[in-house]
Amino acid sequence: MEEKNLRPWGYYQILSDAADHKVKRILVVPGGTLSLQRHTKRAEHWYAVSGSGDATIDGEVCLLSAGSAVDIPKGATHRLENTGSEDLVIIEVQTGTYFGEDDIERLEDKYGRA
Repeated sequence: MEEKNLRPWGYYQILSDAADHKVKRILVVPGGTLSLQRHTKRAEHWYAVSGSGDATIDGEVCLLSAGSAVDIPKGATHRLENTGSEDLVIIEVQTGTYFGEDDIERLEDKYGRA
């Protein structure tokens, strides 16, 4: 497994990186929030492994808990927030034409990265 890529909200690890997909394990600490963002070249599927939190997709909030999943279409605004008291762990599957971190357009970010 790849090393941990530390972020203010927790970290991610890349599990698979191929021409047609990328898979990440994302851990969000309690109170941690990923930026409100969108991508032009990829869609994402989030599968919750443990913990709980809110997935916001185009303004609609969905509760994520172990065993549940959401799909984020290409171009949709989205955010993940750990609203629970334990780490939220998700598996993110990206599909599309490009998977670089520079395909993130940050719209809001509580850590000042937008």
